[in-house]
Amino acid sequence: MERTTCCVVGGGPAGMVLGLILARAGVEVTVLEKHGDFLRDFRGDTVHTSTLTLIDELGLWPRFDQLPYRALTRARIRMDGGEATLGDLSRLDAPHPMIAMTPQWHLLDMLATAAREEPTFTLRMRAEVTGLVRTGERVTGVRLADGSELAADLVVACDGRDSRVRAESGLPLHRYDVPIDVEWFRVPRHADDPDGGLGRVGRGRFLVMLDRADYFQCALVIGKGTDARLRSGRVEAFHDFLVAMNPWLAGRLDDLAWDDVKLLEVSLDRLTRWWAPGLLCIGDAAHAMSPIGGVGINLAVQDAVAAARLLAAPLLAHDPAAVDRAGRAVQRRRTPATVITQTAQDLAHRRVVAPVLDAEPTDDADRMPFPVRLMKRFPALQWLPARVVGIGVLPEHAPDFARRPPLPVVAAPAS
Repeated sequence: MERTTCCVVGGGPAGMVLGLILARAGVEVTVLEKHGDFLRDFRGDTVHTSTLTLIDELGLWPRFDQLPYRALTRARIRMDGGEATLGDLSRLDAPHPMIAMTPQWHLLDMLATAAREEPTFTLRMRAEVTGLVRTGERVTGVRLADGSELAADLVVACDGRDSRVRAESGLPLHRYDVPIDVEWFRVPRHADDPDGGLGRVGRGRFLVMLDRADYFQCALVIGKGTDARLRSGRVEAFHDFLVAMNPWLAGRLDDLAWDDVKLLEVSLDRLTRWWAPGLLCIGDAAHAMSPIGGVGINLAVQDAVAAARLLAAPLLAHDPAAVDRAGRAVQRRRTPATVITQTAQDLAHRRVVAPVLDAEPTDDADRMPFPVRLMKRFPALQWLPARVVGIGVLPEHAPDFARRPPLPVVAAPAS
């Protein structure tokens, strides 16, 4: 049986950041990614302000800055009663006060290239984990689809909201009732269109459009379980619905077919215990987030930074008891930020989004909500939502052992 010190299951942002930072501490770490490359549709592809700060601290900003990205600094909303700016990230005190919209495969290739520069890092592609290996009550490795096994002092699940490792672990899970799903699709963008993040909210309508330079990444919020009813109608009726929200979309939806509209079944859940002997879950494997605010990647990366900082010394010492204590410490450290964020998302689902989708025309439909009117009158208040979304509740910073001066730009190998 092959052996590593830390086995990271999942080569997404959390898994790659954890692997990179642990390798810079000298820990032998192996990241297992079930796919053969990173070239998949990640929908939102948002890299938030706190993650950009981390990239800077790791010395990777010169490399990130060479990636194709669109800087999003403002989030605006148009309601029946008018337009307003909800968040202005340029007001943040941060090295890169923006959200960078970039295909996630570019980010993962960059992280993988940097991690491969560390002698104790290994990335194995096409390595699908099918189960856990246990010795007594302790997880001591993973079983792979090819029949092989990989032994490890610690297995870290970073394999997302449908985590196989989490399912195998038997750890207790708390689920929220979620009243919404999301339809994802793309719409061509013209040079004179509004830039940044755009929201269109009205009676029975909730659409978010993210500026990706030559197209908008669109998220239409719908009631939970209503996808089939929506698709039972003609796609032209869907086009008409979108144009009724934003008339300037007329003439650019002709090529949008139902096959181009992808359903995201929204879930919101959290493990009540993230760890077991020899095992730790972080990111979406520990807490699946709603797309509200687009903060899921941000939170997962922050989990990875905290985990790497707390786990590095115990893993280097090969001390199982200390590794387990560090796993508990990761949960204690990251649970408050997770609970606060999920509670806010749950409130937004039930108190904001669901009532909008269920709303009927009323006499005061043209009146903007008080918080929106307040931010429109006092623009300085736009800092608060920008802070919550861009930086989060408890941002994590790279430990000293992982920091580097700006590293030279290198070409990433093909995934």
